[in-house]
Amino acid sequence: MFEILMIVALSLLSIAILLNIYRAVKGPSGADRVLALDAIGINLIAGSAVLSVLLHTHAFLDLILLVGILSFIGTIAFARFVERGVVIERKR
Repeated sequence: MFEILMIVALSLLSIAILLNIYRAVKGPSGADRVLALDAIGINLIAGSAVLSVLLHTHAFLDLILLVGILSFIGTIAFARFVERGVVIERKR
């Protein structure tokens, strides 16, 4: 029963990732695209965690940490780009 719930959770997370990809491509504004990319990162983290539990391994825990860090940095960079037009400001 537990394995069936994990498989259902993985399939729902896959559907959520596909819907977020659609929103990232078709989003009406830049902020919607940034939000969709952040949600994709969160869904990838959740999917990796569910897959780790399903396969009874700790191998994916490093992947979860890496995706979390990269998702956070990417969200900050995209948000600065949407707000200011540049990621890194150069004062001259």
